[in-house]
Amino acid sequence: MPKRSFGFIGFIGGGRITRIFLQGFKRKGLDITGIAVSDGDPKILQKLVDLFPEIRTFPNDNTGPASRDLVFLALHPPAIADVLREIKDKLPPTSILVSLAPKWTIEALSKGLGGFNRIVRMIPNAPSIINKGYNPIVFSGNLAKKEKEAIKEYLDVLGDCPEVEEAKLEAYALLTGAGPTYFWPQLDELRNIGQSFGLTARETEKALSNMLKGSLKTLFKSGSSYDDVMNLIPMKPLGEGEETVRRLYREKLQELYGKLKG
Repeated sequence: MPKRSFGFIGFIGGGRITRIFLQGFKRKGLDITGIAVSDGDPKILQKLVDLFPEIRTFPNDNTGPASRDLVFLALHPPAIADVLREIKDKLPPTSILVSLAPKWTIEALSKGLGGFNRIVRMIPNAPSIINKGYNPIVFSGNLAKKEKEAIKEYLDVLGDCPEVEEAKLEAYALLTGAGPTYFWPQLDELRNIGQSFGLTARETEKALSNMLKGSLKTLFKSGSSYDDVMNLIPMKPLGEGEETVRRLYREKLQELYGKLKG
């Protein structure tokens, strides 16, 4: 079984992303025994224990996970301020805090923690659950090169973990963090339609998977313009529906981006 890079690990927040990380770690054979997880909802913690009986849970007590070597802040942005006040005197000076939320900059996190500056920000995405994530990461300037390498090595088991500029993290939150939700409903509908046409589930999934791989390479790697790529196929069943989809993307994502950067 692979060894984990950090002796003691904690998650503040036991929701979806914590489950995704724990499943990704376990799937790759990392030892998750004793990982500390806190949450204000005992039912959420019980669901995690049912899936991962090796972990330790801390109901309504964030100080347990906060005392670890590597502390994941797995909370939505509105919940962060209160938690920072709660844990700022509990974080050991040698710990590293990894925030998994958009909006809160390293500077803002450090201020909320009373000057603690060993901070990492990461925008995870759901395919990390099968170790196929794309999880952009940013390090504070107070971490040594070896520490950054150790964090990267540990988190790389979840998928690609590119180091990016902090100012771009909110863009990644909408493109890669939320990105699967833009396509999964369409793919699920196409899968259902394919089977209604007489294809088996396996045939449908194989066809869609390979079609998507080729389509992405054609659009991004062929050197052709978007119009030229679209003109490769004379039949366009969605017709005017394309503009409706584009408008939804523009309206929804621009609005959300403004809120994340505001």
